[in-house]
Amino acid sequence: MASETPDRTPVLIVGGGITGLSTALFLARHGVRSTTVERHPSTAIMPQARAFNPRSLEIYRALGLEDDIRAHQSILLDLPEMIGADTLAAAERFRVDMLAQVRPGDISPADWALIDQDELERIVHAHAIRAGADVRFGTELMSLTIDADGVTATVRDLAGGTESTVRTDYLVAADGNRAEIRHRLGVGADGPGVLGHAAHFLFDADLETPLRDRRFLLAYLDQPAAGTVLTPLRQHGRWMLGIPLDPRQGQTIEDFTERHCLDTARAAIGAADLDITLVPPVPGWRATPTDVRIGAWVARGYRVGRVFFAGDCAHVMPPTGSFGANTGIADAHNLAWKLAAVLHGQAGASLLDTYEAERRPVAQTTMDTAMRILTARHHASGAAATQIDEVSMAFGYRYRSAAICVEPGTPEQPVENPRTPSGRPGVRAPHVWLSHNGTAVSTLDLCTGTFTLLAGSVGGPWITAAENVAAALGIPFDAYRIGPELRDTDDRFPRTFGITDTGATLIRPDGFVAWRARIVADQPEHELHRALTRTPRPWLAAPERRGGSCVSRFESPHLRKWTLSEMWI
Repeated sequence: MASETPDRTPVLIVGGGITGLSTALFLARHGVRSTTVERHPSTAIMPQARAFNPRSLEIYRALGLEDDIRAHQSILLDLPEMIGADTLAAAERFRVDMLAQVRPGDISPADWALIDQDELERIVHAHAIRAGADVRFGTELMSLTIDADGVTATVRDLAGGTESTVRTDYLVAADGNRAEIRHRLGVGADGPGVLGHAAHFLFDADLETPLRDRRFLLAYLDQPAAGTVLTPLRQHGRWMLGIPLDPRQGQTIEDFTERHCLDTARAAIGAADLDITLVPPVPGWRATPTDVRIGAWVARGYRVGRVFFAGDCAHVMPPTGSFGANTGIADAHNLAWKLAAVLHGQAGASLLDTYEAERRPVAQTTMDTAMRILTARHHASGAAATQIDEVSMAFGYRYRSAAICVEPGTPEQPVENPRTPSGRPGVRAPHVWLSHNGTAVSTLDLCTGTFTLLAGSVGGPWITAAENVAAALGIPFDAYRIGPELRDTDDRFPRTFGITDTGATLIRPDGFVAWRARIVADQPEHELHRALTRTPRPWLAAPERRGGSCVSRFESPHLRKWTLSEMWI
């Protein structure tokens, strides 16, 4: 029986994977102490995603996690190539340095992180706890009821069997690709659907002879079936093999007995007498394979009342492109600041409508891109397999919603080329290297979770306007003039952001451009205030509708020794 007096939490997150834990961390840094329930006893034990793109690293960098993440990268850091062959022992059909194809170059101050998802989850979990989040493993959602004022959920402690009631203002469903909450609420999905099944299992073997001193991140093999994948794990000599299953031909995971696993592994390697030891995925468990669904779909809606869908619950991507987990992190980043603004009384509830308006089109475009990559890699040479521009998908997608002051003439295309950034409202704020006392600082390092105004070298009136508007609206606000103290040594800032030296750009807490003025206005304070409160864009509440207190601004690890006054000179 559930407890009679419900626990109270502003946000209940269901699912403690990378999307749920990132949501908890982002909310905590915005001053919202959420509660996360996860039915598994801990963070992930086996790696799922094995690479996180530079955009995700930019997000974590702003919170001070980048060094921690870099310190825990896997052995794949030194094995960046993907190969294709009939068997591991056979001649290679292609070899592609995947990181060389997708490195951001001058687009970002960050780079790919080859860190296993289970390791990243442990890092994010630790930082979320330190920031004040409440994360409860071994706790399962049993039921939920939505009403006009919130959500009432019943959760069960799986160790003791006791049930309790949780009352929350909002619920974030980050419960994975089975999407039990979404299905329970009657929201379907569109897309190609289930593309296939694969049996994944672990084994130990000395592969030095078939390897012939070669190393790789991932091998696509044709034996024992086209689409077989082989990848090294953290320990040298330990491998994960994925074999496609076709239920239409009567194939099931039950076919993978110990003998069948050994035979298929030897067929994939191309060594009939290879000594192989099957390994359980968790110490103490049986060494049995896992049935992995490979699919592609996007939910038809991203919310039902006060319940929001995020991560694999909202969209499933094929594994190509490493889009899945990265898209979930971006979901969390987009949703967290909006929930915090509403809960702190700094925004109208309609701001939350922009979550679906912004994130669902991105998921659709990402899925389409991942499907093209999947087709290219399975049926083409290495050169053709890298023609899809994954960098643009990671950095160049565009938001259109009531939380963006979309400029006339903005292209309809959902993605722009981030190598030639426009700086238009709706896109991620571009990266430009600046110099402060001889230290390189990115424009992105100035954006640490609050609204941030960046003004040109003679845009001082915008700085004064920002101070006055922040005080009037009661919102956390950072403002910087790119001038003597923050030197634009290559004179890239104005043209990259699409303004003049008297103009300014306003960047949202999630790092996307909300509005810009190419030149200084006659009344900069009025223009900035209007940009933040104008109808029909109530994404910041006007003073008479505002309530609650402001959240403390993030402390950027890149700005700890600076004061705002230094930047405003």
